[in-house]
Amino acid sequence: MDDLRSGTATAAQLQDLLVHHEDVLEFLQHLARLSSSSLSSRGPVYCGITLQRSRGLSYTVASSDSTALEMDEMQYAFDDGPCLHALRVHEPVHVPDTSSDERWPEYMKHVVAQGVQSVYAVPLGLEGHSRAAMNLYSRSAGVFDEEFQRVARTYAAEASLGLRLAVRMSQHAAAVEDLQAVLQSRTDIDLAVGIIMGQNRCTQREAFETLKRASNGRNLKLKVLAGELVARLNGAPSETHFQPS
Repeated sequence: MDDLRSGTATAAQLQDLLVHHEDVLEFLQHLARLSSSSLSSRGPVYCGITLQRSRGLSYTVASSDSTALEMDEMQYAFDDGPCLHALRVHEPVHVPDTSSDERWPEYMKHVVAQGVQSVYAVPLGLEGHSRAAMNLYSRSAGVFDEEFQRVARTYAAEASLGLRLAVRMSQHAAAVEDLQAVLQSRTDIDLAVGIIMGQNRCTQREAFETLKRASNGRNLKLKVLAGELVARLNGAPSETHFQPS
């Protein structure tokens, strides 16, 4: 399928998404739109991305448009359909013509009524127990032929790598924020102890005990009281030397 974008171009675009969208949900939303535009060479292809955290809890975390979102959510209502089946068996599921496919009859009846004539669902590789799938819909029958499926699977494999990296980046960002919070608390406490030492002409241990007693007496966490003391003296919150890049 020469008119589909090359794998190299797709990889470059996914890398660009990762650079500009570290938030996982934002990355997924842009991934759904990119998937839709990249795979629409034969006519509009609508893309939804389903996340399943447990057998009974699946939801669309991103969609290229309202059509994909509606097709996804209709499946959740019936608790069955090609995309959910792809998640359960972790294999691609193809529906070449929704009007003649006998699987999931109730769901297919609603899909046909909405004018969607073909479906292709491809699992995305995630780490851990969560599962995800890229759900592709078209208003034309027979669009998702063998060549399209091959390209879509390759695309999904690259998207899976990007998604796993996005999750790791998000986890790293959260870890950096946690570390920053810890260091900020430690900085405030150390500065508060120094202030008390200077005011009371006492040892570091005595100053720390004074701060602890005040914390207990006012029923405030030590780091909160220390932050207030530093802010009152400086007129502004303290800053740590550690700053996330």
